[in-house]
Amino acid sequence: MISTETRIPWHGVLVATALPLREDLSVDYDAYAAHCAWLVAEGCDGVVPNGSLGEYQTLTPAERSQVVRTAVDAVGADRVIPGVAAYGSAEARRWAEQAAEAGCPAVLLLPPNAYRADASIVRAHYAEVAKAGVPIVAYNNPFDTKVDLVPELLADLYHDGHIVAVKEFSGDVRRPYQLAESAPGLDLLIGADDVLLELAIAGAKGWVAGYPNALPASTVKLYQAAVAGDIETALPLYRQLHSLLRWDSRTEFVQAIKLSMDIVGRHGGPCRAPRSPLTEQQEKAVRNATEQAVALGLA
Repeated sequence: MISTETRIPWHGVLVATALPLREDLSVDYDAYAAHCAWLVAEGCDGVVPNGSLGEYQTLTPAERSQVVRTAVDAVGADRVIPGVAAYGSAEARRWAEQAAEAGCPAVLLLPPNAYRADASIVRAHYAEVAKAGVPIVAYNNPFDTKVDLVPELLADLYHDGHIVAVKEFSGDVRRPYQLAESAPGLDLLIGADDVLLELAIAGAKGWVAGYPNALPASTVKLYQAAVAGDIETALPLYRQLHSLLRWDSRTEFVQAIKLSMDIVGRHGGPCRAPRSPLTEQQEKAVRNATEQAVALGLA
């Protein structure tokens, strides 16, 4: 874990937290608080509530607000970077303002996700949310948003003064090098678990992570070795974990990670609709990979 005296809030292992739900699909805030505290105690540097893994799209405004407050109370505001994605720029700005009022040091922001926005609209969107006065980590997820924050556009957003970092989820491992050339001050954050090693080698400063929800100690060890260039440690561990890490890039990533949490003794629980349970074949694959990780001492 990075020292609190020297850390930049969006550096290190930031867990996109899964949200524990009860069997009636209500939010278990006590379990969520305990989960956030456990992740930090296990060496993670912070948490990212209200991301896709946290099923923010299915939450009411009151639930979404309470999730942020719960995380702040559990680990301290300086370790909480909420997702503030919304259909409209004005709504995203309001969520960013709420995060700032709670003392959070930064927010994670998707481009407009209601329709396929062009570059000018993307820049206007980030400019509007930046008015909240809190540093913004852009989130590039072209699969879900149909908007690709290509290196040239990210460079524009950075030079506009509207973003400080990017969670890169495109899976294109060439992009870090293009970003380093066009926006050398923009921090790269690993956005997909299954390209962790490749982006760490390319100079990533952080990891907005999925599988630490279930396996924090081993995944933090992997990240730290990778960014330190300790390939002798990182590569064998990466190979051992990759059958799980690649689920982070699957449509069923929330269900898979929650199942892994349940298997290792944490509370994952069910998901809200429209996410449906894993198929028998998918559940078997996740269960086998998780149990193998446990057998290897990685849980």
